[in-house]
Amino acid sequence: MGEEAPTATATETATKAWRSYISEELPRSDFIPQIGARYTYYEDAFVHKVKDELVNLREHPALAGGVAVTAALLLMRGPRRFLFRQTLGRLQSEEAQFVRAEKNVKELNLSVDLMKKESKKLIERSVLAEKDMKRGHSDLMDAGTQIQSLARSVYKAEAEAVDLMDLLREIPGREALKLRADVASMASHLRQHRTAMDKKILKISELGVPV
Repeated sequence: MGEEAPTATATETATKAWRSYISEELPRSDFIPQIGARYTYYEDAFVHKVKDELVNLREHPALAGGVAVTAALLLMRGPRRFLFRQTLGRLQSEEAQFVRAEKNVKELNLSVDLMKKESKKLIERSVLAEKDMKRGHSDLMDAGTQIQSLARSVYKAEAEAVDLMDLLREIPGREALKLRADVASMASHLRQHRTAMDKKILKISELGVPV
């Protein structure tokens, strides 16, 4: 009978420590609601385990001192937190990790869908731009060819104007002088247009468009 009182006291101490832990620590955590429903099951299992150990210790008095130490440790916040991490804490951690992972998967899936839509739009834009570029390249090449052909014609007309001025210099009189001035003005205008066209042809060539 002398051994029953210490055993009961140790059991009550362990149970008190467990209930103290439940009332103090669990409200502070962001515990998943499903875990709270399992409290009674874990508490009964814990108390049953402690009772079994106390019965075993009663049969081995040399180990009885460890019961008091264990009960004292359970009353301390640090050991209670360690017990929480090793039992319910581990279960909470696993379920919380699953919830976070599931959330990350949904967010990633949403991001992938958005990137797919955006990439489709960009590809369509690039196709249109490529068509515009090809069409613009062809138009620019045609324009360059026409400008070059016209520049040759202007150059010939300019040469003819120079020859005509030389001829008018040999003809005396005011009328010939007036005609020579008119031809010189035309030759000057032709030279300006030819210079502008030559610059444009050079710029087209620098863009890599054959002329």
